[in-house]
Formats: sequence, C-alpha cells, structure tokens
Amino acid sequence: MNKNKAKGTAAETAFVRWMTENGYPCERRSLSGKADRGDVAGLPFVIEIKSGSRLAIPQWLAELAQEMKNDNNDQGYLIIKPKGKGKVEQWWVIQTVGQWLNGIQK
Repeated sequence: MNKNKAKGTAAETAFVRWMTENGYPCERRSLSGKADRGDVAGLPFVIEIKSGSRLAIPQWLAELAQEMKNDNNDQGYLIIKPKGKGKVEQWWVIQTVGQWLNGIQK
C-alpha cells in the first residue's frame, strides 16, 4: 500500500471508530471505482474523508457530489484531517451551500 493510501485508510478507520464510540455505528466501505458511494457505510449521508497537507477542496467536493449521486443521496460531507490534527473532533467538515441547505431543509 502506498503512503497516501495508508494515510487515507488510517483517517477513515479513526473516523469510523470515533463515530461508533459516539453513538453512530458505521464501517469503512471498500473501494468501488466509478460506482463509489463514499468512504463510510451505515450513516444516512455520504462521507468522503481526505487526509494530508495539500488541500484540493474543489476536486474533493466534486468527488463527493459524484458519490452522492451514486448513492442517490442529497446529503454529504467532506471530512478533512488537517496535518497535525490527530483528534477526529478537530478535523474539518466542508460542503457546498447547496448541500448544506438540503441538509437543514429535512
């Protein structure tokens, strides 16, 4: 496994563990190529997790939008583990205003 993939896997595992410990049981989802529906299964929304110092937010939001479409879900969250932030509760949640509005209208 390459270094970037290992960082991503570690971030996904930490997020799933933290969510489960906080009352939201879920699990990592295996890679699905073009049919990808996000990194986490078992939640009522799509989660895309990224880790690293190089931010590519527009690209990652586009990836999240495709995963939401694949999952037939209008709620999704981009979770970013910033460099040097090991605690999941310190990570960032990013979404477009349109995605946010869909979430609060439910």
